[in-house]
Amino acid sequence: MSASHTPHDAQIVAQFTRWAKPFSELAIHAENESMAQTLAACAVSKDMKVLDVACGPGIVACELARIGAHVTGIDLTPAMIEQARLRADNMGVTVAYHIGNALHLPFPADSFDRVVTRYSFHHMQDPAKVLAEMVRVCRPNGRIIVIDATPAPECQTGYDRAETLRDPSHTSALTLDQLLSLGNKAGLSPAMIHQYRLESHLEDQVAPEDWTALQAMFAEDIAGGQDRLGMGAWQDSNGIHFYFPISIVAWSKT
Repeated sequence: MSASHTPHDAQIVAQFTRWAKPFSELAIHAENESMAQTLAACAVSKDMKVLDVACGPGIVACELARIGAHVTGIDLTPAMIEQARLRADNMGVTVAYHIGNALHLPFPADSFDRVVTRYSFHHMQDPAKVLAEMVRVCRPNGRIIVIDATPAPECQTGYDRAETLRDPSHTSALTLDQLLSLGNKAGLSPAMIHQYRLESHLEDQVAPEDWTALQAMFAEDIAGGQDRLGMGAWQDSNGIHFYFPISIVAWSKT
């Protein structure tokens, strides 16, 4: 870690140090269908050089390495990189992992054929700058892929309110139009857009001290029947369930 880290960086590191092992073991992060969609968007072939930005516990990085790509992963949180290295060892794949900041990627320009990040932009205080760094290190005719939650515009405020309570390192989830606008301003050409919903169980991703307030927020949303959180929440005998509204956007760098 560096003394130059911002208070928000410190909050991210604290949050994901606490959650590193549970996060790495949570089934939805390696769920087969969404992983297949991620790999399809990356369109990686053997021997390509790929960078996974904010790689977390290396779930995407290791799958890309299994295809035969030369994969590098970078994340701000040392505990996440520790989990990522364990995952690579357990899978028998090779990934070069680094601890570092997505705002200042420690790689030369035009270094990678593919640059991907998954479920990270909602933690970024300046996602436009992160995207600019991803573009910088991607070679011409390469591909940049961003996968993240993109609530409907009318639900963005409610979604952010729920997510900030669940995860204090959350900043704001961009709408799909806002995400596409970032790519347009960066001079990128969309190569594909795909949307899906990822089902989750509320109790799986909530700290005990936040459970009562978050449960009340979701219960109110379910009772109101208007889905103001944009998560399609429902309750059954197993508790509260909801969907993350995910978009995959892949751009070509000209």
